[in-house]
Amino acid sequence: MLLNSSFLLSNISSPCTLSACHTTQSFPRQKSTFQCCLAATLQDKRVREQKVNILHYEDNMKRRSLLFFLITSGISPAFPAFGKTKSKNPYDERRLLEQNKRIQRENNAPEEFPSFIREGFTVKVVTPDNYEKRDSGLILRDFSVGEGDCPKDGQQVTFHYIGYNESGRRIDSTYIQGSPAKIRMGTKALVPGFEEGIRDMRPGGKRRIIIPPELGPPVGPSTFFSSKQFEVFDVELLDVQDCKRRTIGFYSDVVCN
Repeated sequence: MLLNSSFLLSNISSPCTLSACHTTQSFPRQKSTFQCCLAATLQDKRVREQKVNILHYEDNMKRRSLLFFLITSGISPAFPAFGKTKSKNPYDERRLLEQNKRIQRENNAPEEFPSFIREGFTVKVVTPDNYEKRDSGLILRDFSVGEGDCPKDGQQVTFHYIGYNESGRRIDSTYIQGSPAKIRMGTKALVPGFEEGIRDMRPGGKRRIIIPPELGPPVGPSTFFSSKQFEVFDVELLDVQDCKRRTIGFYSDVVCN
């Protein structure tokens, strides 16, 4: 409850005021006149000090009442900021890395699986030195190179794959499905990162491909993927075949052999 300064000031009275002192100026030699003037001066000083204190008290009470109203109403008051920037702490990065590794072990991730340290919208990919990072952002590692020619546009590739998310959890596998995948190159049937990753593979080769979000699948409610994350695929290229278009009457298809 705020106190009224006019109410407080009205109760400050002085038995001996400066006006009373001026009325007694006709008797300057009397001792009582001198005492009255001195008392009036001191009383006037005390009144001014009390006025200043009361105004300060009233101003502080208003600020406290406003702050109480903002807090109880759910509005956060704006306090001054000092513009201190958050610096990266190496300890926090090690802690996130250890946490990531622990989750990968729980998900039975394969050996030398990459780690993803996510801080807000930035992701740091931690891999051993035997991984290669390309200018496009694709990261890969060859386990075996294979033999033969690399696939070209229009050719059909037959391959097995195992897909993982950032935490090392398996999300898909043609080994479990029981049959390899067959896709024609250059038909945009694969996500850009996956097609780039197998374009320079050779039959019999095995490779781990880390696809960044910008080279990954589309994200949205109508797709399987709900957020922009890195995808990891272990790919085994089995065969590369030439394809030709065959037309019989009104029927046309593509045959690969």
